[in-house]
Amino acid sequence: MPITIGIDIGTTTITALALDAERGDVVASVTAANDAQMTNAAEKGRSRSEWDATRMVQNAYEVVREMVTKLDGRRTGVAGIGLTGQQHGVVIVDEQLRPITPFINWQDRRGLEPVRGAKQTYVEKAARLSGPGATKRTGCALATGFMGVTLFWMKETAALPAKSKACFATDYLGATLTGEAPVTDPTMGASSGLFHLAKRSWDLELIHALGLPATLFPEVREAGDRFGALSAEAARLTGLPVGVPVFVGLGDNQASFLGSVASREDTVQVNVGTGGQVGRYTDRIHDAPPLETRPFPRRGYLLVEAGLCGGRAYATLRRFFEQVAAHISKAPEGICRSAGRTAGLKAGRLAGLSANSSAGEDVYAMMNALAKAAPRGAGGMRCEPFFTGTRAEPGRRASWTNISDESFTPANMIRALLEGMAHAFHEGYQLIQEATKAPCVRLVGAGNGVRENPVLAGIISEEFGLPLAVPAHREEAAYGAALTAALGVGIFRDLADAGKTIRYNKV
Repeated sequence: MPITIGIDIGTTTITALALDAERGDVVASVTAANDAQMTNAAEKGRSRSEWDATRMVQNAYEVVREMVTKLDGRRTGVAGIGLTGQQHGVVIVDEQLRPITPFINWQDRRGLEPVRGAKQTYVEKAARLSGPGATKRTGCALATGFMGVTLFWMKETAALPAKSKACFATDYLGATLTGEAPVTDPTMGASSGLFHLAKRSWDLELIHALGLPATLFPEVREAGDRFGALSAEAARLTGLPVGVPVFVGLGDNQASFLGSVASREDTVQVNVGTGGQVGRYTDRIHDAPPLETRPFPRRGYLLVEAGLCGGRAYATLRRFFEQVAAHISKAPEGICRSAGRTAGLKAGRLAGLSANSSAGEDVYAMMNALAKAAPRGAGGMRCEPFFTGTRAEPGRRASWTNISDESFTPANMIRALLEGMAHAFHEGYQLIQEATKAPCVRLVGAGNGVRENPVLAGIISEEFGLPLAVPAHREEAAYGAALTAALGVGIFRDLADAGKTIRYNKV
């Protein structure tokens, strides 16, 4: 049977997945950490987030090459390559496809810096120049970390290179695989904040209003359209045959939906990765802030509550426990025992937490066990887990409230955070229901935040009042990218057909 490959280039991990698309079976899959972050301590202190784009692509090639070794004799059966990756960020390349800038990702906060000599931020200035009708055309409000805001910051600070092309990480990967100029699709383009939803093309009126050159932006084709053919050099580095068709990629949010939702018309998806999104398919544009209307690949839209708390919030609490454990383990023995009793944890457990601080998975397992043992409602404790704000309220911060002597335990803190996440997801879904006037009857979970945390999965199911189904396969975004390649080579007539390959496990 023909095999299609999906590559998901994210800033946390990079995945390559080989799919027998006709059967829906994952033939091989490899995921590796992305070690390309280049932000130094001083820049992190300024809330910058920069990555070495060349190293990101090298990482992707290495992951693909390792995955190819698992195909054995089926390497020659690879029919096409689909791409997906992290949205919103930007890397600028020259005419020879060499990166001129780092890849600046969605967590970068330079857009919130004050404009020199003015009482407004770069985001606020960009929004003012955009005009009141811009968000109705683009489906979202401008936010820091978006390609559009980062490019505007570069233009305003005289840091925008001339004779260059701005592209997303997925576009850059496609260009290096084929040697062709960067090409993007509507799902990626819309994440810039500078894209016209109805026209499925760049919003030239908005781009002009921000003083950006239209030539800066890549050509737009649809996901699953042909990008080019695998070059000889890329074939050598990946172990794949020369000339394999490479197809235009799509955003990881839409790829995850495509790779996890079998019945798009009546399903709500909760996707929990570093961040979190709640989304459902719709056939029309909705003007319903703070919801975003995002293009769906080929046709239709995804109505999304984005920028919600996700794995990053859980990681923040994990770091807090690690730091507490590290301090206590260095204290005199008597103080350690006393601190252990006060915190509601045995000193031995704290010492174990400290010893495992370099192995985050062990700490997560302990946190999950504590959350599972804690009562529903966390003893009355409530948590708003918005450590880095939300898209609508970037200055909003996390809090724990209604804390009593009895409820103030690590177990309740963890449980309250997870319940706060689930509550935020459900609030997003309620906004989606109000906009579409149609409830969903199916709930699908995606992302490692759901898959690796059964406690959170169970809490989400209870909050929504629906059984939560999780795809039997892992790496939903890479799976979705492989489905677009299968569409490109003609295995499926359309993407709705492709959803029939998805099978589920119930939580």
